[in-house]
Amino acid sequence: MSRPFKGTVNIDIKDSVPDWEPYTQPIAPEGAPNVLYVVLDDVGFSAMEPYGGLIETPNIKRIADRGLSYTNFHTTALCSPTRSCLMTGRNHTTNGMGCITEATSGFPNANGHIPFECANIAEVLGGRGWNTYIVGKWHLCAEDEMNLASSKRQWPLGRGFERYYGFLGGETNQWYPDLVYDNHPVAPPKTPEEGYHLTVDLTDKAIEFIQDAKAIAPDKPFFLYYCPGAAHAPHHVSKEWADKYKGTFDMGYEAYREVVFDRQKKLGIVTDEAELSPIDPYADTTSHDGKPWSQSDRVRPWESLSNDEKRLFSRMAEVYAGFLSHADHELGRLLDHLEESGQLDNTIVVLVSDNGASGEGGPNGSVNENKFFNGVSDTIEENLKYLDELGSTRTYNHYPTGWAWAFNTPFKLWKRYANYEGGTADPLIVSWPAGIEARGEIRRQYNHAVDLVPTLFECLGVELPDVVNGYTQKPLEGVSFMSSFADADAASKEKQFYSMLGTRAIWHKGWKAATAVPAAPESWGDFHQQRWELFDTTTDPSECNDLSAEQPEKLQELIALWWAEAGTYQALPLESRGAIEILGTERPQLSSPRSRYTYYPGGAEVPESVTPNIRNRDYTIAAEMEIDTEEAGGVIFSQGSRFGGHALYVKDGKLVYVYNWLGENVQTVVSDEKVPTGHVVLSATFEREGEGMPTQGTLTLHIRDQAVGEAKIMTQPGKFGLGGGGLVVGRSGAEQVTDDYVGEAPWPFVGGTIKRVLIDVSGESFADLAAEARAAFARQ
Repeated sequence: MSRPFKGTVNIDIKDSVPDWEPYTQPIAPEGAPNVLYVVLDDVGFSAMEPYGGLIETPNIKRIADRGLSYTNFHTTALCSPTRSCLMTGRNHTTNGMGCITEATSGFPNANGHIPFECANIAEVLGGRGWNTYIVGKWHLCAEDEMNLASSKRQWPLGRGFERYYGFLGGETNQWYPDLVYDNHPVAPPKTPEEGYHLTVDLTDKAIEFIQDAKAIAPDKPFFLYYCPGAAHAPHHVSKEWADKYKGTFDMGYEAYREVVFDRQKKLGIVTDEAELSPIDPYADTTSHDGKPWSQSDRVRPWESLSNDEKRLFSRMAEVYAGFLSHADHELGRLLDHLEESGQLDNTIVVLVSDNGASGEGGPNGSVNENKFFNGVSDTIEENLKYLDELGSTRTYNHYPTGWAWAFNTPFKLWKRYANYEGGTADPLIVSWPAGIEARGEIRRQYNHAVDLVPTLFECLGVELPDVVNGYTQKPLEGVSFMSSFADADAASKEKQFYSMLGTRAIWHKGWKAATAVPAAPESWGDFHQQRWELFDTTTDPSECNDLSAEQPEKLQELIALWWAEAGTYQALPLESRGAIEILGTERPQLSSPRSRYTYYPGGAEVPESVTPNIRNRDYTIAAEMEIDTEEAGGVIFSQGSRFGGHALYVKDGKLVYVYNWLGENVQTVVSDEKVPTGHVVLSATFEREGEGMPTQGTLTLHIRDQAVGEAKIMTQPGKFGLGGGGLVVGRSGAEQVTDDYVGEAPWPFVGGTIKRVLIDVSGESFADLAAEARAAFARQ
């Protein structure tokens, strides 16, 4: 309810008294600091130099030298869940973010929609007089809302941000990103050939957003959520940046861990009691149901590699390092702007990573990370073909698991594993020269992503309102650690629970219980039969010594505490499926289920999450065309990219269909006749044969009713991509499916008109579909 008018209203305005207060904008307290919230992606505990790593990050070190580095900070082990904690101060399952937004389950703990009762920090600060901006990765919006037909209530502008420039999903191509500006998709301002890179673009926009408001209200503080894609796959960076690390990683990942561990002890990042965890401690371990851990979660010993493999793996690390250093350089540009404009000293800078280093490259690394999400293993032979192109537009690359382990030194395992420190232990650096006297000091308090918002609120003198935007708020679940700014011996929080992809853990006053199980296996047995391990993290921070046999009562106490916390924070049901099943689950859509979809040329890309599901089934793509000249050609339909996708086009007068199977097998079918002029229906029909995987069958091309070419092809079991896969008509996407196109990008269709494209997944015969299509096209 608005406040009653307190002025005076008479007939004549000159005899009346105004009351401006209900209409004035909120004003932050005088001298209120800015907040720069930097969230790096998949940067492990020991990748960068402030935490003992060999990757040079002088600007991140600059922040650390002006503030505090925390060595006992934790996340949830995955992107969306951690980011929901970082933004709201509530646990990921309370936020409905039990997993990434592409893996929603329809239960309260993992529906991918943060309740409005869990307001984020931007929603609160925006109402208190701060400008609120975000650049970069959002990943807090379920796939069913990542499209132009959806409500935008869970997009950044729907959740308290005034300006947004970035990408909505979990990852994107750094050379050809899926960009959103405020509430609509936009194309990048330049091409890679013109020098484009996403991190540079994001930093330009961050500075622009700050300048735009400061030119009008120089004293108004801002909250900037700065989230570059670095260093999440694909590891895209120019050759010059990667070459800065030539030879740095030739020692191999085991030797790297020893070097870094020694540096960490000298820096005080780890205590003298810490041990260097062994590589692959669970290599010979089976889960309780007798099934072995996945081969994708193994590490290949460096000395077992061939010389070519060593060169490949070293280069993959060099590219990753260059990518992270490049991001640091761009962060430096932003810091420079704040310093030159006199704002840096009174800016609270918080820098974190959202989870541990990633093992999604598998034991062999990857030139196309999308293979991981399709359950397809990379081969050394295929990867070696791209050795000299790693990081370029022609790869979607990721280092092997050995480097994931190394970049998490001294901990074991990696991203996705909420049971072990390799998944959850991350860097946290806090700098605020105007409010923190300490410079370049270490803090060892145990804290978690849920604790950042309560800490920032205390720094800013802000309390969570009882009601935000009409929604009664759930209480904060994190605990402020602001007291540690001035007191290195300040107490830690008492407990924190973990749950991710079937893995579980609980930390309580230094003791930790963890399930000794892999993340997202192909199948699970009874959760109650899982083996738990017990660690005293005060004396054993790297979890090398399981004490479960020596202290069974303590273990049972912690297991009981986990179940109590799970009930408090709605952590059930637990995930028991493999990655392919999780990502491939059919989820609700805006429109009723149907087997026919119609698309028209022009307009924005349609995200894969709301396009027809053609995976492992029959499908037909039919285009109604008017062909004006025999020279007509170009793309009719395209979905995906060179890393997985398919397209229908006309080249040299002939109809062509291409299915690019995960960037590894470009399967092309060409008509044996030319496309005639006049009104014509051009189509490609896939008919599945057999039940094996990957799905195989026959692709047949038709011009009108006549079959004009066919070939055996296979199709992907999973999506074309988590950071792409968009569908367009009349042109290619920003990243083409094949190099076979002619003309200039985006290879639009010329010499005729595309009236509409029909995609059918009903499985009916082509003869029936063709007849129906002719009738439908004749009516319209």
